Amino acid sequence: MTVTAQGALPSTAYDVVVVGAGVVGCAIARELARRPGLRVALVEAQDDVGQGTSKANTAILHTGFDAAPGSLEARLVREGARLLTAYAAESGIPVEPVGALLVAWDEEQLAALPSLAHKAERNGYRAARLLDPAELYDREPHLGPGALGALHVPGESIICPWTTTLAYATQAVRHGVDLHLNSLVQQASRQGGIHVLTTTRGEVRARRLVNAAGLHSDTLDRRLGHHDFTVTPRRGQLVVFDKPARDLVRHILLPVPTALGKGVLVAPTVYGNVLLGPTAEDLDDKQATGSTAEGLARLLEQGHRILPELPDEEVTAVYAGLRAATEHEDYRISAHPGQAYVTVGGIRSTGLTASLAIAAHVVELLTADGLDPAPVRDLEPVRMPNLGEAFPRPYQRPELIAADPEYGRLVCHCERVSRGEIRDALTATIPPHTLDGLRRRTRARAGRCQGFYCGATVRALFEEART
Repeated sequence: MTVTAQGALPSTAYDVVVVGAGVVGCAIARELARRPGLRVALVEAQDDVGQGTSKANTAILHTGFDAAPGSLEARLVREGARLLTAYAAESGIPVEPVGALLVAWDEEQLAALPSLAHKAERNGYRAARLLDPAELYDREPHLGPGALGALHVPGESIICPWTTTLAYATQAVRHGVDLHLNSLVQQASRQGGIHVLTTTRGEVRARRLVNAAGLHSDTLDRRLGHHDFTVTPRRGQLVVFDKPARDLVRHILLPVPTALGKGVLVAPTVYGNVLLGPTAEDLDDKQATGSTAEGLARLLEQGHRILPELPDEEVTAVYAGLRAATEHEDYRISAHPGQAYVTVGGIRSTGLTASLAIAAHVVELLTADGLDPAPVRDLEPVRMPNLGEAFPRPYQRPELIAADPEYGRLVCHCERVSRGEIRDALTATIPPHTLDGLRRRTRARAGRCQGFYCGATVRALFEEART
């Protein structure tokens, strides 16, 4: 198992290099790990997996009911939802099938609901049905006044995006994939049939290249001579409400979608919180992940209409993520025959759901372009730490505490995180390099006090593990 964060990169050529360790890049690396004998590297610009869009999204496992029928995205989301649901159950990734309600607040939105139900059927999803106001308010008694009806999509679920990305990467590394962090690709060329990537840690070479660089996928594409799409970062700001707000909402509450996206939603999270957002702001800066007073005020105003009691609840955190929007409505996944190169671009909010299906599709493209179609192997399953509130946490498991008392010694009391969980994260296959990375693996410092009480202890445990 090889995970590096500093020093020179290996000089010998890999069979395949995947650029970008977001949820899609990690899924592709995992799929390539099923081909024994392949030498694969996953190259990431930042100091951890899942550091871009994959860590800052609405954490929904979609059915694909509202994708454009016949599109590549529609097919891959549909297949990906089935694959990820099974994978999550096997790997211990928390998922809650809470269902979604598309709420109509005016006559125009109400008139659009039947066409959305028909679109769902065209996408192979036949469980959606229309609700009248009485049934809607019976399902969501805290909903604001004036809703005219809804479309119920019972298959929509909430999921932990942090654990999903980490599970893919962990499984890939355990089966021979090299993960190289802090390796920003600065230049790319093809010399004598070999891709040469110049990174901040030196050169890495590859016989075949997969571009899963997310927000920067268009930049790498251009360096290799292609101009198929342009990524315009679309900022989504979100508000996280404390756990007492969880009783206000039972489903994912969605607006009728627009061309800019699915709009502002209210959704429970697997961590027991409630999300409000996201905004949809097209920007020029691919680093602009800051929240704004204007954006948050707009969200709270819309949240008040959806759930009037919600803005009175305590806010635990705010954050913003950037989606890799392009000028095209569909994913931009394409092979470039003769160049041994596959582009995976324009993967937006559905990328988490579609990740395993995208990975299978990409490896099929590589195989069609000459990658050895050796028989695939089953990978040894991984079992990830449970971060979900709907499932037993270590502090709630007497048999686990009896075997190892460290699981009963809480460090972060807001989120009920034990010393045992922190120890496990710090000694895992892919350990965190920062306190934020530790938070995504354990929830430590993610609660209402944001580390005010536990921060010093968590930092001490983190620093002790690094010495």
